[in-house]
Amino acid sequence: MSINYNLGMKTKELVDFFKETLCIADFASADISLNGLQVGDMEAEVKKVAFAVDASLASITEAARQKADMLFVHHGIFWGRAVAIVGRHYDRVKKLLSSNLSLFACHLPLDSHPLLGNNAQMALKLGMTDIQGFSTYKGVKVGCKGILPQALTADQVIQRLGIRTNPTNFKINCENKTFKSIGIVSGEGAFDVYQAMDEDLDLLISGEGRYSIINDCLESDMSMLCLGHYETETFGVKAVMEKVKSTFGLEVCFVDIPLGL
Repeated sequence: MSINYNLGMKTKELVDFFKETLCIADFASADISLNGLQVGDMEAEVKKVAFAVDASLASITEAARQKADMLFVHHGIFWGRAVAIVGRHYDRVKKLLSSNLSLFACHLPLDSHPLLGNNAQMALKLGMTDIQGFSTYKGVKVGCKGILPQALTADQVIQRLGIRTNPTNFKINCENKTFKSIGIVSGEGAFDVYQAMDEDLDLLISGEGRYSIINDCLESDMSMLCLGHYETETFGVKAVMEKVKSTFGLEVCFVDIPLGL
């Protein structure tokens, strides 16, 4: 007998699905994020799931306004140490509880996943082939690398990804160049440019840049696109959202609160 998930499902069922699909247990020793259900009742019913990059008060408030039962985020509210529930932390937890909104966080597993991950999704958007793991962090590959079927300029790469550029996005050593071999590390991947140099890649795509690496890129003829921490980490969240929608038929929504970085 098939289950009609349009009528809702238990939080525990969805939590188990996320844990298994995103291989969360594989990152227990590598990730300081408390990956999994951070706030919520395992027996509560879920009919609508909101998805966002950050568990900010703004994201929580908007998810509650849209009457979601669960908020799935990349950046949760617990990061490897005890935090007193006061001030901003209290405001977030209070809003979650008062709205009957559970919170599920998935950090490095969502960067690393070979299909639904931030980096894999960008590679797929670009049509890359020969996709392999790239950028090792505490024993796990969090990024990916691959080859474009035909060389693209930096502007063509940005256009294919659909990234919203702003004054904080920038190109390093990209003028009058085209690229075929590309490494991708979402978020804070600037220092992976040295691995890209070692592997003779044409371009590294990441989120945030670092001032200290710019001269090294220029002097090594290495190119880099820094497209925003937030923007590069929307890809995995949206992919999981579509997976939940197609698998369970639950109502979903994406809460877009860009920070400009």
